Amino acid sequence: MTPAADADPGHVDPEHVEFVVIGAGISGIGAAITLRGMGITDFVVLEKADALGGTWRDNSYPGCACDVPSGLYSYSFAPNPQWTRIFAGQEEIRRYIDRTAAEHGVGAHVRLGTEVTRAQWDDPTRRWVVETSRGTLTANSVIAAAGPWNEPLVPDIPGLDTFDGEVFHSSRWNHDYDLTGKRVAVVGTGASAVQFVPAIAPRVGELHLYQRTAQWVLPKPDRHVPALGRWAMQRIPSAQRALRAVEYTIMEALGVGFRNPWILRIVQQIGRAQLRLQVRDRELRRALTPDYTLGCKRLLLSNTYYPALTRPNVEVHPNAVAAVRGTTVIGADGAERDVDAIIFGTGFHILDMPIGGRIFDGDGRSLDDHWKGSPQAYLGTTVAGFPNAYVLLGPALGTGHTSAFTILEAQLDYLAKAIAAARAGGWTRMETRPDVQAAFNAEVQEALATTVYNAGGCRSYFLDVNGRNSFNWPWSTQRMLVRLGDFDERAYEVSVR
Repeated sequence: MTPAADADPGHVDPEHVEFVVIGAGISGIGAAITLRGMGITDFVVLEKADALGGTWRDNSYPGCACDVPSGLYSYSFAPNPQWTRIFAGQEEIRRYIDRTAAEHGVGAHVRLGTEVTRAQWDDPTRRWVVETSRGTLTANSVIAAAGPWNEPLVPDIPGLDTFDGEVFHSSRWNHDYDLTGKRVAVVGTGASAVQFVPAIAPRVGELHLYQRTAQWVLPKPDRHVPALGRWAMQRIPSAQRALRAVEYTIMEALGVGFRNPWILRIVQQIGRAQLRLQVRDRELRRALTPDYTLGCKRLLLSNTYYPALTRPNVEVHPNAVAAVRGTTVIGADGAERDVDAIIFGTGFHILDMPIGGRIFDGDGRSLDDHWKGSPQAYLGTTVAGFPNAYVLLGPALGTGHTSAFTILEAQLDYLAKAIAAARAGGWTRMETRPDVQAAFNAEVQEALATTVYNAGGCRSYFLDVNGRNSFNWPWSTQRMLVRLGDFDERAYEVSVR
C-alpha cells in the first residue's frame, strides 16, 4: 500500500505561519511593526475583540486619560506632534494607536474576533499548535502580547450576584446606563477611580466610595497644548525630541526615589499639602491620608479627585465592602447604604494573567503550572520550558515612573536581536536555560528588597499571591535598555536544523 493510499483524503493540515502574535494592543502592534521592519510578513496577530487598541479600547470610562506625559506615551519611531494635552485622554490615545497601526501596515496581519484558547509546544515538529475560537493553526514561534491590563478583577463579594441594580467594572463601562440622579457605590480607589469619580460625581444623586486603602495623590501638571505649540512640534522635530528628553529625565529623576524611599518620603509632602489644601474636613482628611510611603502603590495624579470627595452628595467609606443584600451595600464597618448601581474600580488580573492558563509546554504544563502564582521570566521576555516563545510587558519589568512604551520598545529590540540570531544560526528551537532565568530573578529579588515597592509598608498589586514582587524592575530605565539591548545566545539552549 502506498503512503498516498494511507492518507486521509479529508484531512487538511492546519494553516502554518512563522509567528503568531497574541493580542492587538500596543504590545501586539509593536511586535507586528518590528517583524515587518525585519522583512518578516509570514505572521498573524490574533485579537479576541472586534477592534485594535487593547486596554485603550476597553477603558472608555468618563475621565479616562494617561498618567504618563503624552510625549513619552508613544512609540519612539512614531512620535505624535498633535497631542492636545500634556496628559492625553483615552480617545486621543486610541486614535494614535489606530493611526500608527494603519501607517505601518499592521491591519493586513490582524484577525479580529479570534480568541486563543490554547497554545502548546510540540517538540517533535518544533512548532506551536495554536487553538483559537476560529480554528487551529501552527507557528514556529509565539509572541504573547496580551498584557497585564487585560482581564478585569472583580472581588468575590457575598451576595453580589443577587444585586438588583446595575453592576459593571470601569474597564467595561456601560455607556447606555444613565447615572444621572442615581445612587452609586464605587468599589476601589485606584488609578481608574481617581479619574472617573470626579467625572461622575456632579451628576449622580449619591456616590458612596468604598476605600480599602488610602492612596497618595499628587497634583497633575496637565494643561491644554495650544495650536501654536502643536504647530511647533509638527514643524520642528527637534523640539519634539527635546520635549520627550525632558519628560524622560523628569520621570527618571522620580525613579531615583523608587530606589531610595527616603526621597519619596520628602516628595509625598506635596501630596499631603494638596490633601490639606483641598480637604478641609479633618475626619475626611484623616481617612484619606495613607500610612505607607509614596510609590509603594501605583503613583496617582489628579487635581480633581479630592475636591470631588468633598461634595455634599459624596460619602467616603474607609473600608471594604463586606456584602451585598438586595439593593443594599454593607461595609466592613457594618454601615448599610441602598444604591442603584455598583461600579468596580478594582483593577486587573495583573500577575495572574489569563494567558498563563492558555500557553502550555511540550508536556502539557501551563505557564500557571510553572509559575505557581509567582510569574518569572528571563529579562521579563522568555520563559524556561517554553521554546520559541516571548512575553511582552512580562514579569519583573514594571516600573512606577516610566512609560509602558519605553519598556515595550526595550523588549522589541531584544526580540528583533533574538529572531535575527535564530535565523542566522538556523535554530529551530531556542529555550531559556533554567539556571540563567533563576539567576536573573534572584538578582531582581535581591535588588527589590530596598526599593519602595517592597519596603514602602503597603500591600499592592506588585506583590503576587505568594507575597513575592513579580512585577517590578528594581533599577533604572537606562539599565533596562542596556540589559535588553544585549542578546546573549549563551543564555539559551538551541537546536539547529
